[in-house]
Amino acid sequence: MAEENKIIKEVRSFVKRECEKPDSHFKGAFENHFVDVVKYAKELARKENADEEVIEIAAWLHDVGSVKGNYENHHIISAEIAEKLLNKLIYPKEKIEKVSHCILHHRGSKPGKPETKEARILIDADAMAHFDEVDYLVKGKWYDGAKTEDESRKNVLSKLERSYNKMSQTAKEIIKLKLEKARKELS
Repeated sequence: MAEENKIIKEVRSFVKRECEKPDSHFKGAFENHFVDVVKYAKELARKENADEEVIEIAAWLHDVGSVKGNYENHHIISAEIAEKLLNKLIYPKEKIEKVSHCILHHRGSKPGKPETKEARILIDADAMAHFDEVDYLVKGKWYDGAKTEDESRKNVLSKLERSYNKMSQTAKEIIKLKLEKARKELS
């Protein structure tokens, strides 16, 4: 287990360094997104009896392609980066494939079905994290082309509603109160 923890630490450090680079396209993402995704991914992995290590590594690496500036294809770029990094860290090949699958399928809006519970968990965790990021999303200049804070608030609430509707029942149970709070604050 000590070796596995070392790999997770290396992956987390890699993502943090990428987020802190001056040319990062996803400013504040480490603290305002990745940490939250990992928190929910680990919680769901425990509840669903999934491979927590695979989930945690995939959660740390799932959006690194966006950090590098390619949002449209970030799921593909992130999976490629994950494979390269994990090979370098001498992570088992079969686990690299599982991590890659999770990352490739974490975007519910893209074609392709998640074939593992770990991939489904990453989709949920990514969506759940948005409920902890409401202020960051509302004030983010990158967010959905909003021209005013009121417009941004509406857009964020719409995003949260869509995210909630796509979640598994387990994820919905965890996030339900946060959705109710967001509805009150953003309406």
